[in-house]
Amino acid sequence: MTKVVRLVVLGKQGAGKGTQCIRLSRHYVIEHIATGDMLRAAVKIGTEVGREAAEYMEKGELIPDDIVIRLVKERTSTGIAHERGFVLDGFPRNVHQAEMLNNMLLPDALDAVINLRVPTNLVLKRIASRRVCADCGATYSTLRPPTLNWTCDNCGGEVVQREDDTEAAIQRRLDLYELETKPLIAFYRHHRKLIEISGVGQEEAVSNRVIAAIDDVLSGVSKPTHSQTS
Repeated sequence: MTKVVRLVVLGKQGAGKGTQCIRLSRHYVIEHIATGDMLRAAVKIGTEVGREAAEYMEKGELIPDDIVIRLVKERTSTGIAHERGFVLDGFPRNVHQAEMLNNMLLPDALDAVINLRVPTNLVLKRIASRRVCADCGATYSTLRPPTLNWTCDNCGGEVVQREDDTEAAIQRRLDLYELETKPLIAFYRHHRKLIEISGVGQEEAVSNRVIAAIDDVLSGVSKPTHSQTS
């Protein structure tokens, strides 16, 4: 029987969470649940949740817990996420959400929580150069653009700079991260779920570090601790 793998990836905005989550979802054949992409899609379509979220996203602020939890609960209870597992990208953002997630998963639990450590100056540089497809959410940068005329390689959509990737919005998100999200590190360390990994370096090198640490946990070779692979 295939083991269900349940993961969370934490880190500052621009730490490479999205890229590593995509790699993890392919490696373990689990669902990549990116709450940011789900919310932006809801805003574009104009759903009830999207309208509620829009005013917060325009200011570069974090979305209230109740809005995000409604989306995550729906996605984790069906399809591949339910049958094989998932990697959460952008959730939980605070301890309250983490407690809600624990309750949602009972009698099961997360296998591991990866914290990608990247210096703030590098994060700012990464976000300033980031570009995304307006249609499918694929991520590019000014240093690694799509093949042709800022048109998405995946779906042909327009590749643009997100409105919430302006300097002021970035700084606001980092301030909110320090206030709300950083305490999650202590929370998951206490629950012995945390694996801290350096997010500096080539994507493949970071992936190799992350996967090796997760495989050790899944195989029972080690348990997540505050001092694991760096």
